[in-house]
Amino acid sequence: MLRVTSQRSSEFTTPDRSEIPAISASHVAMMEASDDDRVWVWVNMHHVVLRTIGRRSGTEHKVALPFWRDPGGQRIVVASFSGAPKDPAWYLNLADRAANPEVYVRVQGGAYWSVPEVLEGSEYDAIWQGLIADRPHYADYQADTERRIPLVRLPQTRPV
Repeated sequence: MLRVTSQRSSEFTTPDRSEIPAISASHVAMMEASDDDRVWVWVNMHHVVLRTIGRRSGTEHKVALPFWRDPGGQRIVVASFSGAPKDPAWYLNLADRAANPEVYVRVQGGAYWSVPEVLEGSEYDAIWQGLIADRPHYADYQADTERRIPLVRLPQTRPV
């Protein structure tokens, strides 16, 4: 049985998908400028800055993402893009191991390198159930799309 410690957001309203890239860019800038809780914890959800390299462009991309902790305390990010029909660009970049054998993760008060783990099978199912019990809006996103929303664990594999 999966034990969940609530990490639930309080009142959460999903922004329009067209607004998400600009919101994320603004959030990244604030997160890189401050370690204040008011910047790193939005709607009671802690965030990371994930840096990937574009699989086609070869350029650096940064995105602010809320994370959830699995029962082992590892950070899990959700490639939902609020239920869009296609996976978000950050996930496509991350999933391309040639372009991103590891990713840079900035956290409040520090940073680390991670070899991300895309969850599959029964592990995915267990983590998904814990996640949606705590953050039901992700179940709504899944209902809005035919794709299976990816879950990615971001373990610390080496320090910066």
